[in-house]
Amino acid sequence: MKLEGSYVIAAPKQKVWEAFLDPERVRQAIPGCEKMEALGNDEYKATLKVGVAAVKGTFEGKVRIADKNPPDSYRLSAEGNGAPGFVRSDTVISFADAEGGTRVSYTADVQVGGLIAGVGQRMLGGVSKMMADQFFTKMSEIVTAA
Repeated sequence: MKLEGSYVIAAPKQKVWEAFLDPERVRQAIPGCEKMEALGNDEYKATLKVGVAAVKGTFEGKVRIADKNPPDSYRLSAEGNGAPGFVRSDTVISFADAEGGTRVSYTADVQVGGLIAGVGQRMLGGVSKMMADQFFTKMSEIVTAA
């Protein structure tokens, strides 16, 4: 499943870049993220509690940041497993100056399997968009409050 979108955050590009690479600020903004621990070398262990329709559960997995091109872009790879199935994603996040702040754009390739895949692509796409909106709204609040 392909996902993409962009959001404008009312802050300078460097400040937004730094916030998006700060594991604690990112953890606070991810819906359902219970913990995010550094493993070293831009790799993190994360625990998320999520629910899609009647399928709910906890996912544990790893998040890795690669291909950093400060302050313009980086690649975020994630994979997680839990009772509801598995999720794998490969996302390119880019930052550009925009009127009123910084435009943060993302393009993600997401794979899901197990029970969670049974809820259907349309519903998964809607839930993914909703979670992305919640994440970017919270990141915008965190960045502009700092």
